[in-house]
Amino acid sequence: MTEKLRIRISQIFAGLLVVLICVSSSLWEDKAPFVTTALFLLGAVLVGIASLGRLWCSVYIAGYKTDHLVTQGPYSMCRNPLYFFSLLGALGVGFTSETLLIPFVILIAFVGYYPLVIKSEEAELIRLHKSEFEIYLKEVPIFFPKISLLNEPEEYIVKPIVFKRHMFHALWFIWFLGIIEIIEELHELSVLPTIFKIY
Repeated sequence: MTEKLRIRISQIFAGLLVVLICVSSSLWEDKAPFVTTALFLLGAVLVGIASLGRLWCSVYIAGYKTDHLVTQGPYSMCRNPLYFFSLLGALGVGFTSETLLIPFVILIAFVGYYPLVIKSEEAELIRLHKSEFEIYLKEVPIFFPKISLLNEPEEYIVKPIVFKRHMFHALWFIWFLGIIEIIEELHELSVLPTIFKIY
């Protein structure tokens, strides 16, 4: 699966979620307002962790994705840290909607889609890096980071021009959080109608 196709599918899914958020609101607001506060705070924390994590990954991978096998920094703890932090960020955005249904939908979509992306990318990495990747495959977990494996060099050459392009993608969860807050304000001002309410 090409990177452009993966990004396009993710954009379509994000657009559909925005539509859902635009026409719905949280039932927790009426039944248990403290739950909405807790969900939003949880979401904000996850978005913060995800954004920092994705920036950390970008430092190591920007400009090196196909040149050589990146196995240091976050890539020493798991083979797909960028997707791990993306999941945290996506769930965080879901929780800032102050519902449980939206993060659940995000989780199901991620579990159904990203294993296929990972499998496709790893097949390409085996083709490019052969035995080096096969060793990495055996030693480093696929998705959930193993902190005891963390290996960071004292110095690392960063390609700033490529890294700047990656920065926007690393921080898009923060932009999304802002969009959700704007949508919520539009609901409160009755600019956007609430067609249905969800937990």
